[in-house]
Formats: sequence, C-alpha cells, structure tokens
Amino acid sequence: MTATFTAPPHDCGACPRLAAFRAENRAKFPDWHNGPVPSFGGLDARLLIVGLAPGLRGANRTARPFTGDWAGDLLYPTLGAFGWTRGTYGGAPDDGLTLTGCRITNAVRCVPPQNKPTGAEAKACRPYLIDEIAAMTNLRVILALGGVAHANVLTVLGLRKKDHPFGHNNRFDIGDAVGRPGLWLADSYHCSRYNTNTGRLTTEMFHDVFAGISELTAD
Repeated sequence: MTATFTAPPHDCGACPRLAAFRAENRAKFPDWHNGPVPSFGGLDARLLIVGLAPGLRGANRTARPFTGDWAGDLLYPTLGAFGWTRGTYGGAPDDGLTLTGCRITNAVRCVPPQNKPTGAEAKACRPYLIDEIAAMTNLRVILALGGVAHANVLTVLGLRKKDHPFGHNNRFDIGDAVGRPGLWLADSYHCSRYNTNTGRLTTEMFHDVFAGISELTAD
C-alpha cells in the first residue's frame, strides 16, 4: 500500500501554546498565514530539507517555508545554483519559484514564541513528518538544517543519536537501518541570519553541503 500524507489543519489545536500564539498573531496581523505552514515541493522529490520551525515574519507570514526571511535569501539561491529550483526567488509565495526534485518542510509546523518549540510540541508534530517521509517513495537524501532538526529526524526514523552525531556536512548512510536502501541523512548548520552573520556558516560551506548532496542523488 502506498503511504499517504495529510497536512495538519489550519486551526490545529495539538499544541495549546502554539495555538495561542497563532491567535495573538492573527489579531495583530490578520493578513498573514498564521497557521501550520505547508510543505513546499512534491512528494515525489528525491531531496527533503527539514528545518526546525517557521519564522514569525517569514513562513508564518507567507505560508511557504523559508520565504520572506534571511534564511530563505541563502537557501533558495543555493538550491537554484544546484538545479533544485525553477524561476527566481523573490521572497514571496507568488514569485513564481518552483522546486524540482526537492521538498522543504519543518519538524514543527507552527511558529513558536522566540523561535523555540518545546520538546512536547516537536513530539506532537512528529506524526506528520513520519507520514511525509513514508509517502516520499523517491527520497534519496534528507537534509537536516541544524542540530535540533537533525535530532527530530533521527527520532522519527528510530535511529540513535550517538550513532549519528550532528555536524556540519556530516553524511550518514541510513538506508539499511530504516529499511530504505540508498537513503542518506545529511547535516548543515542552519542558514539563519545569526549563523551567517557570525561566520559559523558561509555561503561556501553551504554550497559544500549541496555539492555532496548532488553526488548522493546522481543517477
């Protein structure tokens, strides 16, 4: 049987703190999305990029992951440089950009206060990531952006953290361990403004990650 994926409803109440924060933002910014942010890209993708959670003025506003914030200004041009997009990123959901062979999601799909979801909130959202990965039958690489996203992916896949330590540009052959031969987990520091401004992540370092992914997804 082919696995299916159903996104959380716009008024998802699984996490009371996040639901209350959404309600506050709906009152302040009624024209924003202010709900669980849907994934971007098709379920037939070979690459799944997993972030931690939507940004308040980015994806929570625009309803597209990493769109309208600093992280997207690095992520989407990098994807374009390695052939994962069509069109030009303009920081808005109507910019005409599409993904080709790539899908982007978050471990937690609603914006959290101070950009910090709790462990309970990640657990509540975990079934969506489980179903999403199961439905992606062409998947070859999961890219975790940041250590928390990495830990969430490992938990979803039933893998031990001590066997798969997070590190920038780390790559793990996880296919046999999860019953999906040929599947890899790759890591990158998050493409956040803080990481890029402090030099923890440079454009060249980010490109190195995607160069490695290109090798793993080459036919």
